[in-house]
Amino acid sequence: MGSLNDIGVAAGINILSALGFLLAFALLRIQPINDRVYFPRWYLKGTRSSPRGTRAGFSKFVNADMSTYLRFLNWMPAALQMPEPELIEHAGLDSAVYVRIYLLGLKIFVPIAVLAFVVLVPVNWTSGTLENEKTLNYDEIDKLSISNLGKGSKRFWAHIVMAYVFTFWTFYVLYHEYKVVTTMRLRFLANQNRRPDQFTVLVRNVPPDPDETVSEHVEHFFAVNHRDHYLSHQIVYNANALAGLVEKKKGMQNWLVYYENQHARNPAKKPTVKTGLWGLWGRRVDAIEYYKSAIEELCKQEDEERQKVMSDPNSIMPAAFVSFKSQWGAAVCAQTQQTSNPTVWLTEWAPEPRDVYWPNLAIPFVELSVRRLIMAVALFFLTFFFMIPIAFVQSLANVDDLERVLPFLKPIIERNSLKSVIQGFLPGIALKIFLILLPIFLMTMSKIEGHISISGLDRTTASKYFMFIFVNVFLGSVITGTAFQQLDTFIHQPANKIPETVGESIPMKATFFITYVMVDGWAGVAAEVLRLKPLVMFHIKNTFLVRTEQDREQAMDPGSLDFGTTEPRIQLYFLLGLVYAVVTPILLPFIIVFFSLAYLVFRHQIINVYSQQYESGALFWPDVQRRLVAALIVSQILLLGLLSTQEAEKSTVALLPLPVLTIWFHYVCKGRFEPAFIKFPLQEAMVKDTLEQANDPTLNLREYLKDAYVHPVFQKNDMYELVAMDEEEKNPLVATRRQARMNTPVDSKFNSSSGTNEGEFSRMHPT
Repeated sequence: MGSLNDIGVAAGINILSALGFLLAFALLRIQPINDRVYFPRWYLKGTRSSPRGTRAGFSKFVNADMSTYLRFLNWMPAALQMPEPELIEHAGLDSAVYVRIYLLGLKIFVPIAVLAFVVLVPVNWTSGTLENEKTLNYDEIDKLSISNLGKGSKRFWAHIVMAYVFTFWTFYVLYHEYKVVTTMRLRFLANQNRRPDQFTVLVRNVPPDPDETVSEHVEHFFAVNHRDHYLSHQIVYNANALAGLVEKKKGMQNWLVYYENQHARNPAKKPTVKTGLWGLWGRRVDAIEYYKSAIEELCKQEDEERQKVMSDPNSIMPAAFVSFKSQWGAAVCAQTQQTSNPTVWLTEWAPEPRDVYWPNLAIPFVELSVRRLIMAVALFFLTFFFMIPIAFVQSLANVDDLERVLPFLKPIIERNSLKSVIQGFLPGIALKIFLILLPIFLMTMSKIEGHISISGLDRTTASKYFMFIFVNVFLGSVITGTAFQQLDTFIHQPANKIPETVGESIPMKATFFITYVMVDGWAGVAAEVLRLKPLVMFHIKNTFLVRTEQDREQAMDPGSLDFGTTEPRIQLYFLLGLVYAVVTPILLPFIIVFFSLAYLVFRHQIINVYSQQYESGALFWPDVQRRLVAALIVSQILLLGLLSTQEAEKSTVALLPLPVLTIWFHYVCKGRFEPAFIKFPLQEAMVKDTLEQANDPTLNLREYLKDAYVHPVFQKNDMYELVAMDEEEKNPLVATRRQARMNTPVDSKFNSSSGTNEGEFSRMHPT
């Protein structure tokens, strides 16, 4: 473990960085020119107007009211004042439940830290074993950890008792939080306003029929099997090529606006551009004319592609969004098996329209299993490939060993206390850079897997990211760091002594994790509230692209909670806290500071900045719970392994029930609460339908749903036909092109699993 000086240097650097970010934010946010950067949520809701409109001259850009500078920290209490019900109404349940994860960290670790410092720290400090041990390198801070206990010491019983206390306290908090979040979800679903996804089901793997189109097949299947509730359906087109053209045209239009603004500022000089790759080479031409002609050509290609998609049968995917007359009807369809063949007519709740990830709807269903297998293999190799740079980063945390291996670096490292900076600060920064690039790869892998909602992509990316962090950041740091630190000892002692050395050295990695918490947690969260990148990008767009108020609104980048990236990082702090609570309690105050600062910052961001891409109703919470339980089990297994090296066999046996109890606790919570996140109760659906009918008896549901699941690249005037069941189709006899086969004695080769057969129609005749 590093020295107090190393931790002090790291703490000083990161505290100054965090304070610098917070101070810069407090000053920048009150400047009129930055108002849209730090309050975009209110602009999007239409409840805030720019303060620049009521000011003149210099005060349009800089706040000249000195009294506001005296209150520059008032954003902190303001972030805590909004009650949770109002926060849910303002930002949605996903955002409100997300910030509860930080609050959950405080609920777990504040009592644990108090008990650990009252009970375990005195037990460790007064043992005095390390002072008599000459074979291990240690610092004063190591005396606060379990490493200071001698082999076979009866003081280990204090750690075992505290392990049970910490586990049961975590059980209590997790169970209570799961119960609260489940109640919040059910209340939110019961009280939320009408949404298209409440009445809509996504059906996939529609079997082919030689006599009917996909649209006709879908209509007849649901008109027969859900005749009292089926309303309409929208088939799914493969419009990925068209979406690419639309996106390309949008980029061209931005460049055209840029050059037109440039020309307006200096009419005497016409802007030019090179026609080669990235505008770096090629023939120089008039930029405005070039982009106008390019956009005109793209418009022609877009029209041709649109007509091709709408007329080509191969562009129609075997999937459809099916809408129902009631939420009860949609719930029955989404939560039941449609035919005796479980591989066709697969139904699930449709994501809300803004949550649909349209490109993946064009993936054939049969490819999904293969794609996910390939990505699982790729994730395995990606995870272990990153062990190489992680190993190098962790070696920096122990420059004494590095100096022995590379002695020519010693004069450089020792110069001007550079050693403390490298050992206390550089490893965390280097690891942070590695992890910045990782989410891009993981999100791409999730997209390849074929998930059809943005929220689903975020949840699967979070699972991959957590697995990566666990293997590389946590296990990689402990195992690799230990091997470097004790390399000489391993070489000069018998093989049967190596497990003891590893067990004793695990607590000595606490210094690295303390520095990482400060770099990624303290300074990283403080940098989040500053929003440096959106600030710069807004002013660049405002200078070169904005011509109207609508352009200025589009230039705002409110961002959103990046669940796929941020939640696994939070889970790392939970893991570190649970693992080191018994082993090295000195880590806990640093984690508590992180959760406190993050709760404050992200509550502020949710209220004033972020605009969520979707609302899933806190569907991610079961994943949060599973990862917390997994972290708890890991902490128990590591404690078992550590005590097994300390000649404390009886103590080790006493810990064996803990993982078993934790697994049992997981299944209790899973059975009690998880169904609320998977299924929607039919009773609740019927209640909502009854209230809907009472509150709005004249609602034209078909008109309300007709545009909901139209692909975004289709325009209003060329929107493809929404197929609906007419009123006269209430007649139980449903017309079909295959009706003639009802009179032939030859059995159809298409059974009820692949289409609408004669048996289905015969059951429809009135008795």
